[in-house]
Amino acid sequence: MWRSPVKIYVVQQGDTLYSIARRFNTTIESIMALNGLTNTMLMPGQRLKIPLYTEAVVTVDAANIRKGPGINYPVIAKMTKNARLPVIGVWKDWYKVKLFDASKGWIRKDLVERFIHDGERPIVGNLGFYTLEEGPTLPSSYNSFVNNTPYISETGLFLFQINKENPTEIVKFGDFTDQYVEDIVSIAHSQNIKILPVVHNLLYKNGGSKVSKDVVKELVSKKENRQAFVQNIIKLIETYDFDGVNIDIEDVYLEDSKNLSALYTELGKALRKKGYYLSGSIPARVSDEPFNPFSDPFDYGAIGKAVDEFVVMLYNEHGWPGSGPGPVVSIGWMDRVIRYTMSKMPKEKIVGAVSVFGFDFNLTTGKNTYVTYEMAMKLADKYNKEIIFDETTKTPMFAYVDEKGNQHEVWFENKDSIYAKIQKAWELGIKGIALWRLGMEDPQIWTMLRENVVVKRD
Repeated sequence: MWRSPVKIYVVQQGDTLYSIARRFNTTIESIMALNGLTNTMLMPGQRLKIPLYTEAVVTVDAANIRKGPGINYPVIAKMTKNARLPVIGVWKDWYKVKLFDASKGWIRKDLVERFIHDGERPIVGNLGFYTLEEGPTLPSSYNSFVNNTPYISETGLFLFQINKENPTEIVKFGDFTDQYVEDIVSIAHSQNIKILPVVHNLLYKNGGSKVSKDVVKELVSKKENRQAFVQNIIKLIETYDFDGVNIDIEDVYLEDSKNLSALYTELGKALRKKGYYLSGSIPARVSDEPFNPFSDPFDYGAIGKAVDEFVVMLYNEHGWPGSGPGPVVSIGWMDRVIRYTMSKMPKEKIVGAVSVFGFDFNLTTGKNTYVTYEMAMKLADKYNKEIIFDETTKTPMFAYVDEKGNQHEVWFENKDSIYAKIQKAWELGIKGIALWRLGMEDPQIWTMLRENVVVKRD
C-alpha cells in the first residue's frame, strides 16, 4: 500500500525558520505557507511539515527570466505558459528559479502560480525519449511531446548515431532537417525542459550486433579516437543548443569494458568543464558477477562516477527472442535492478527507464511481437478479452487464441503499471523514471501524471 513520505520536523531549542529552511534545502516562505504560519516565531516542540519541492508555474503567454530580481536586470530566458520552474529562493516580489541548463534566474511573482509539495504525491523526474515515425505502427513522438510538456522534465532525441564508417564521428539517424531539431529544442527550453541528443550504436543497416560491437571497439580502442569523439559530441551540443548528451551504447564486446568506461570518464570531464550534462543509458544488471553478455561489459561503478545521470534500461525482462511470456518490466525486476544500481552510485543520479510498449507472445510458435498500447487494446477488442491487472508484477495482460488455434499472452503497460513504477522510484529515492518511448503510450498516462504525480524539474 502507498504511504505518503510527508516529512515532519519537530522544532528544537534555538531553531529558526532560516536554519530549518537551509537544513532542508527549501525557503522560509514555503515553510510558512505550507504550515499556515503568519509570523516567523517558533516554539520548541512545534511540528512543521517540510516542503519537499516548490515550483512556480507560468500563468501568462510569455514570461521573462532575468539575471536578478528586478526589471533592470537582463533577460536570460523566455518561458511560455505552463512552464514549470523549481523555486530555490525568494526576494520581495520575485522568485529565484532553476533553469533547464542548471543556471539560476528570477521571475516576477505575478507571472506565476506557486505550488508547494510535501510528498503526498510522488515527486519524480520524467525523461521522455523522442523518436521519428517508423511506419504506421510506430508513430512519431512529436504530438505526445508537444501536448504534454508540463509532465516531461527532460527529453532525449533518439536522432543521432555513431558513424559506422568512422566511429569518432556522429551522423543523423533518420530523415529530418536541422530546423526540425531547432524547433524541438526551442519548445523544450520555453517549457524549462532539459533536452539532450541520444547518440547510439544501434540499428545499422545490413548489420546486427556484431557491427554495433565493432563500431564501439574502434571508437574506444585508442585515446585519440575517444578524444575526437568527445570533441564531436561538444560540436553536436553547440550546433543545436542542446544541454548535454545522452550516450546510448549497448552492444559491446566484454574485452572493451575498460575502454568504454574510459570514454565515459573522459567525456564527463570535458562536458563538465563547459557546463554541459552527461546522461548515459545503460543495460540492466543485478550483480557484479557475470549476468548476461549484453550487460556484463558495463562497469556501473566507473560509469556512475563519470555521468550526471545514469539511465538504467529496465526493459526487456521478457520479450527478447526466445523468452517466455511475461511483463517487459515487472515491479520486482525494477526493484532488484535499481537496488543493485544504488549500491554503485548516489541514488540521486539514477533514472529507471521503463517501457510503454509490450509484447504479444505466441506460446505455440514461440514468436514475440512488439505491440504499442493501442495495438494491445485493439487485440483485446478483436478477441473480446478482458484486461487483467496482475498484482504480483503490477502489469496488465490478457490471453487469447488466434484463428489458427495458436495460444497467445499479451503483456503491456498502461497508466496503472506506469504509476506503480513511479511509486517504486519515489519509494527508493531515485531521480525518477524514463519512458521509452513517447507516442506509444496509454494516453491516460498523462492524466495520471497530472492528477497523481509531481513531475519535478531537476
